[in-house]
Amino acid sequence: PGGWPRPRQEAPILHGGPAMYFFDLDGTLLDSNGIWLDIDIEFLGRRGISPVPEDYTDYVTHHSAPDAARSAYAHTLPLKPGVPAFLDACRRRGTRMAVLTSCMPPLCRAALEHHRLLDCFEAVYTTAELGIEKRDPALYCLAAERSGVPPQSCLLFEDSPSYCAAARQAGFTVVGVFDPLFAPRW
Repeated sequence: PGGWPRPRQEAPILHGGPAMYFFDLDGTLLDSNGIWLDIDIEFLGRRGISPVPEDYTDYVTHHSAPDAARSAYAHTLPLKPGVPAFLDACRRRGTRMAVLTSCMPPLCRAALEHHRLLDCFEAVYTTAELGIEKRDPALYCLAAERSGVPPQSCLLFEDSPSYCAAARQAGFTVVGVFDPLFAPRW
């Protein structure tokens, strides 16, 4: 659970198919969702609030950058199992790839640099820079447009069920990536 499939020669996802692969960062490429819950539990616990409200972690993850998060993204958060091999297989096959994330741009860049992944992607799109939330299908249409491909030719790897739904509404094909944070919502 939580890992990526191993690339196999016969895997249809690697041959033909979509013109562009988009990858979420938190919970999809990076095993980072847990750090936000830990930060939230500590922060809210000091204020007498428990348990953490359901939408709180999602909001804070994308709108604040505590020092603990900055350090973790730049130095310690691991990639999810299978990610390096999958990205390498895609790159060797010439698959066009981009990151599409609601992670704050400095944290996103720090993680991609730490794992030496920036060269894998032709673009990094963030909701902060595009000005559209991931729950809005217009975000996926804009990312596809900026990449020069129609939404119907795009494949998104994403851990959030609500973001998967928005991408499907935009015409993307979606691959749900398991993350324990969203297990109750699948």
